[in-house]
Amino acid sequence: MIHKLIHQHYYRRRLKDKRYDFLYESHPDELVSFDCETTSLTVSEAQIISIGAVKIRGNRILTSDTFEILIKPDGLMQATNVTIHGLRPKDLSNGVTIEAALEQFLHFVGGRPLVGYFLEYDVAMVNKFLKPMLGIKLPQPQIEISRLFHAQETKNKYYDSYVDLTMAGMVKALDIPDLPRHDALNDAINVAMMYLALKHRKI
Repeated sequence: MIHKLIHQHYYRRRLKDKRYDFLYESHPDELVSFDCETTSLTVSEAQIISIGAVKIRGNRILTSDTFEILIKPDGLMQATNVTIHGLRPKDLSNGVTIEAALEQFLHFVGGRPLVGYFLEYDVAMVNKFLKPMLGIKLPQPQIEISRLFHAQETKNKYYDSYVDLTMAGMVKALDIPDLPRHDALNDAINVAMMYLALKHRKI
């Protein structure tokens, strides 16, 4: 805990634009589930082309309080990526810059903890562009639902028990609606549903 506070203080001092100091404000009753669609799964070469997010307050998913934005990437997208997320170059032609998208995203999130599915990748993608922009990485606490699911599934089993950590497998195990995937906002809502199901699950 002390290490985290020191780390947070370190980056807060390096915040280039103090207008973003709100990122360090706490929101004890709310979280944000978010997801990125990208041009590649390799962080060093990928571009973010869409971000979707939804707020969670207590035990409710605030579907009336969502965030969704398209981003025009630098360079060309590979055809294989288009078949996954369905976003064609012409769909993104009116997209905003990554800097404008992150500015809006940060104002939506504030200091709320972030919830995600294999969240490390999405956070790494945002940090890739955020660090040059503001001099910091995302400071919010982060909750990885696949880790929560794995912990619950193996609680009363042998340590080497197989656990299906695919989103499809987790959705089925938790018996929740399955929105069409590889859409940033739908994936964010799916994650929010999984988080609440895990929160109230009895194992």
